[in-house]
Amino acid sequence: MPTELTIVVPTLNEAGNIVALADALERALQGVAWDVIFVDDDSTDGTGEVLRALSQQRPHVRYLRRVGRRGLSSACIEGMLATPAPVIAVMDADLQHDETLLPEMLRRLRERHLDIVVASRFAEGGSAQGLSSASRERMSRLGNRLCRMVMKADVSDPLSGFFMLRRELVDEVVHSLSGKGFKILLDIFASARRPLAFDEVGMVFRQRHAGDSKLDTLIILEFAILLADKAVGKVVPIRFVLFVMVGLLGMALHLLLLSAFFRGAAMPFLPAQTLATAGAMLVNFTLDNRFTYRDRRLKGREFLRGLALFFVACSIGALVNFQMAEFLYQGGTPWPIAGLLGAVIGAVWNFGVNSTVTWRRKGPDALSA
Repeated sequence: MPTELTIVVPTLNEAGNIVALADALERALQGVAWDVIFVDDDSTDGTGEVLRALSQQRPHVRYLRRVGRRGLSSACIEGMLATPAPVIAVMDADLQHDETLLPEMLRRLRERHLDIVVASRFAEGGSAQGLSSASRERMSRLGNRLCRMVMKADVSDPLSGFFMLRRELVDEVVHSLSGKGFKILLDIFASARRPLAFDEVGMVFRQRHAGDSKLDTLIILEFAILLADKAVGKVVPIRFVLFVMVGLLGMALHLLLLSAFFRGAAMPFLPAQTLATAGAMLVNFTLDNRFTYRDRRLKGREFLRGLALFFVACSIGALVNFQMAEFLYQGGTPWPIAGLLGAVIGAVWNFGVNSTVTWRRKGPDALSA
């Protein structure tokens, strides 16, 4: 019997939840031709071993391992593209999402000819009681309000990680998805070029079964980046905005270091300038690796290789900046404008080269660029 429903479950260190979730899905989906794809970001707690064994034992279970890339949204995208099923659901592995809602979501999607059905903590019959604290619930409600600024639909819970959609909708929006952050539902609604036909079912958000929450300050930053990307990303790539912001911090640090070495330590100007430049570039690289290119973060030997490439690329970018500014100034352009244009061209050079060489894409996660 052809598969009519695929559930995509992104995982990262969820070894204690996998078997329990597979059992729960089997109980909930009796009578439905279904399978589940666990997309694992190379977990370190044995999740991969559990999934490999389970996929050999149960025909409904599939296991997709990703190496060298990470991110919940991009994992969901890869999982959705890896199935030919006409209907796809996305849910978390921690058992906080109520799998018993899946048959009702499937019924509504079919009978009402909808594009997508959302399991909402804030719809009638729903509850956010599984959030670990009142502050997290307040944060979630604030995030929902922010989401509506870039969405074309009045969804009560656009931050829900549990939803079901048609294959056609995936094909329609996939090239517009940013793949950033951890809220793929927001990405889908904000990327659609038309109003989507949707419905919501109330969901009681349960306590996590095992493992730890992945929410941290960097996840919150990724959420802010996704909102910014959907708001202005069609005009200026949000990654470029982050790159420039880090660069401005580097310029300020350069001046501070130069002052400390040249005036505070009484060093000759050239050695002071050299040390200040190297220090600023090292901090820039570290911040870009941590934030701007978090989805392509370099570690170990790759970090050192990337640092060397970053130094070379930015050194050439500085020369491009100087040469262009000098050319414009000699051609009669006022010096402030010549200097600004030189800096802009140098920044574009640095961003382009570092994006394609220093932090080059690794395989199918190109959608997260």
